[in-house]
Amino acid sequence: MRAVEGEVARWQVRAGAIPDAPLREDALDGLTRKRDNIDGAALFWTVPRRRDPRLLALLVRYEAMADFLDGAGERAASAGADNGALLQRALTDALDPDTPSFAHYARNPWREDGGYLWALIESCRAGCAALPAFAPVRELAVHAAARAGVQTLNHEPDPARRAALLRAWAARELPGSRESSWFELTAAASAWLTVLALLALAAEPVPPSPREGERISAAYLWISMTAAMLDSYADMAEDAGKGDHSYIAYYPSEEVAVRRAGELVRRASGEASALHNGRRHAVVAAGMVAQYLSKESARSPRQRPQTRSIMRAGGPLPMLLLPVLRLWRAAYALRAT
Repeated sequence: MRAVEGEVARWQVRAGAIPDAPLREDALDGLTRKRDNIDGAALFWTVPRRRDPRLLALLVRYEAMADFLDGAGERAASAGADNGALLQRALTDALDPDTPSFAHYARNPWREDGGYLWALIESCRAGCAALPAFAPVRELAVHAAARAGVQTLNHEPDPARRAALLRAWAARELPGSRESSWFELTAAASAWLTVLALLALAAEPVPPSPREGERISAAYLWISMTAAMLDSYADMAEDAGKGDHSYIAYYPSEEVAVRRAGELVRRASGEASALHNGRRHAVVAAGMVAQYLSKESARSPRQRPQTRSIMRAGGPLPMLLLPVLRLWRAAYALRAT
């Protein structure tokens, strides 16, 4: 979409002017290497009954900011969890115009970003204020964004301490969730898809009921869980080789992981379809499944049978979208060279 291209290009110019090289690299990385995340976020523009350009711009900006924060937090993991928490606070500040200016880099090794992060925060706030029904979903969106701050714990370098911290977080923040294990819950929370879905709901011309926002939040817990696990599944071999944190590796065996991934894909599809404008949410969920499973890493000879099994669990729609996403990846790779 031309509007997405224009938004990304504008922020690339801003990112290129960041004085501190590590922050500049993280910002540009979020706009280039993670570009598929931005295109995925833009897909939520299709959910409301009417297309709103203000929503599209907001989705792109929020995703660009979240990807930047993820990269910056991972780079500075040695600075401690407190630093990560300060960075991740921008996820909620961007949705809350009443929050005063805050020193997000107070404990970060690099601080000079040329105003890049604050410009993203302010533009997201303006975008939220422009949506016709943001007020009814604001509290839910801020809550979902705050939960996404668990991403900081994913970057803890010590595996045993990381697992203990994530387990304690799940017990504290999502108690009584018996259908999912602690690492599935933290995986779901670390994604910010719920925020994007609530922003799409806020673009509806008629204010939604509180119940509608709660249904979105409940459904997107499962959809986010599926996204996080499929992302981890696609990067399974690479993460194992580098010794990086992998959510899929918490399962007792690869066989169990593949079976559970299929169950999550099936559940995500059902939850999406049951929502208001369910067919549009179902396309978003199916597109997400196809997006992750279209990666070359998920199509290796070793993983191909498992990938096919997971894909079939989502029904015909992900299967239909898979070749489209493969062509998209090929076209984007050509543009990037």
